[in-house]
Amino acid sequence: MNTRTRTYTKALMIGLLALGAFGCGKKAAAPPPPKAQAPPPASPTVTLTASSTSLNKGDSATLTWSSTNATQLNLTPGVGTVAPEGSTKVTPDSSTTYTITATGPGGSADASVSITVATPPPPPAAKAPEPTMEELFMREVQDAYFDFNKSDIRPDAREALTRTGDFLKKYPQVKVTIEGHCDERGSTEYNIALGDRRAQSTRQFLISLGVSADRMTTVSYGKERPFCTDHNEDCWQKNRRGHFIMAQ
Repeated sequence: MNTRTRTYTKALMIGLLALGAFGCGKKAAAPPPPKAQAPPPASPTVTLTASSTSLNKGDSATLTWSSTNATQLNLTPGVGTVAPEGSTKVTPDSSTTYTITATGPGGSADASVSITVATPPPPPAAKAPEPTMEELFMREVQDAYFDFNKSDIRPDAREALTRTGDFLKKYPQVKVTIEGHCDERGSTEYNIALGDRRAQSTRQFLISLGVSADRMTTVSYGKERPFCTDHNEDCWQKNRRGHFIMAQ
């Protein structure tokens, strides 16, 4: 083997040794596989129903609920914490919306139901008692007033007697006594006669309105039964009248 051959052989061996040394080196470790992520917690669900959604005041209804994925449930108003499933009776005083809230690791959810409470109608107003015939008589029948020393029916007396006549025609069972009255001036005898003329004038006017004559009698008291005892014109005017009394 000549020198050139030995040199080539030596180089080849050195190369093979170096290649072997490199091949025996430690291999790099492979990266670990990624860890599997845990699924998120499920969201809660909840339902709420009522046995009746329309009540009369004082009646009761049953609330029923169920839930999933919840760790706590709260029912309002007025109930509080409840089991995941259940029912309870409620008696609302007025229309109410009930709400149940379910909470858990996955969040919260709620459900509601409304119950309408009918408002009872107000009690009927107490009916006023019917007025008695005496009360109607006092309210509707009006006297006729006269001028001094006269017995003719003046305009204001016509209006008063027309209202009196309407009452007497509406209640034909009512009979009256018409009293003739005078003020204090003049003699007793004169005023008795004047009072009689006033009573008769009042009766005749009512007859003209259609009131039956046999339902009315007359009497004169002259100045003997005054309605007012002062000595002035205002008082005297109150005493000059045809006055009505309901006959028994």
